[in-house]
Amino acid sequence: MRNPAAAEDVQRLRAQMERMQGRRLDAPVLPTHPALANLLPGRGLRPGTAYSLGSSSSLLFALLAQPSQTGSWCGVVGMPGFGAEAAERAGVDLSRVVLIPDPGPRWLAVTATIADVLPVIAVRPPERAKDSDIAKLAARLRDRGAVLLVQGPWPQTEAMLDVTDPRWSGLGDGDGYLSDRELTVTVSSRRFPVPRSARMLLPAPDGALSAAPQHQHGGRMAPVPFEEQPLVEPIPMRRAV
Repeated sequence: MRNPAAAEDVQRLRAQMERMQGRRLDAPVLPTHPALANLLPGRGLRPGTAYSLGSSSSLLFALLAQPSQTGSWCGVVGMPGFGAEAAERAGVDLSRVVLIPDPGPRWLAVTATIADVLPVIAVRPPERAKDSDIAKLAARLRDRGAVLLVQGPWPQTEAMLDVTDPRWSGLGDGDGYLSDRELTVTVSSRRFPVPRSARMLLPAPDGALSAAPQHQHGGRMAPVPFEEQPLVEPIPMRRAV
């Protein structure tokens, strides 16, 4: 049986440690879409922390959209294939995005430098960084109050986000357009005992993120086995003649 007093002691010690590390538990979080906020600890992106994402470009765009729209500058490091048009459709304000597509072997130093001046940094590591370098970057994030979004695994994250079970809508009997994709977003964090999941449209018909409707689409949805690519325009499918 769980001991309430012991649980309170753990929470108190955790709060003390985070204050010693320069983090405030009550610091304002950067906004995210309400559908994502319901899954994230603190209902937003906590300054001074890192988040590990899967390979989904759409999920990254969804996380960049609200901060950029509300005035936060965002840096994107090591993503030469960053789909600017798809990001804009997803709601990202490109006028507040700084792109560094090829930082070279000093990608971690570049990321740390960007964290000095920008509140949100997205990076795709080309290789596993040294633990000592990761610890230095974590200290820089806490000191500057920056948020790091990492495409791929990353230690000591505030939360890990991933998408599963993608299903496209829009195709009829051999023709039509792929209009939207419903999938499951799952968030795991040390701040809650079990992962949180929700069905979402990513992208929705307008290219952005929205909560998935409760009803199904009458058999018009089908799993997509191929690797995700940024969606820029609807894809026409014509009946063979």
